[in-house]
Amino acid sequence: MKTRRQSKILELIQKNDIETQEELSAYLVKEGYKVTQATVSRDIREMKLTKVALSNGRQKYVALNDAREDMSEKYVRVFRDGFVSMDMAQNILVIKTVSGMASAVCAAIDAMQIHEIVGSIAGDDTIMCAIRTVDDTVSIMKKLRKIVEQ
Repeated sequence: MKTRRQSKILELIQKNDIETQEELSAYLVKEGYKVTQATVSRDIREMKLTKVALSNGRQKYVALNDAREDMSEKYVRVFRDGFVSMDMAQNILVIKTVSGMASAVCAAIDAMQIHEIVGSIAGDDTIMCAIRTVDDTVSIMKKLRKIVEQ
């Protein structure tokens, strides 16, 4: 439950400019989570969320990704090294990899925390990603293609 709630918190703060714990609690309640202010406060502390200033003078919660930023180049390298091709079938993204690399490339994609990817599964040389919408699939393909072409 805690893991799902914290995943939902990350999703909510990425989608919305949430300024207070009360706002975050209200969003969680709308999503069906029964939370107290103490629970939300604990989650914020455990997840190392912080506030950043917006251009309008307000603030919003964001996740600190110190360790992830250090790893991000490694994930990009793994993605590039294993990537062969990709195609889509509606909102399913199919990625072909070098034989035996699908699991590592899939882990790299998961680590990129692309919000539009609902989930992914890897075989030996193929990854299937469930994407929220067809439009999101096209957008994700463009992002991934830019990574490969860098």
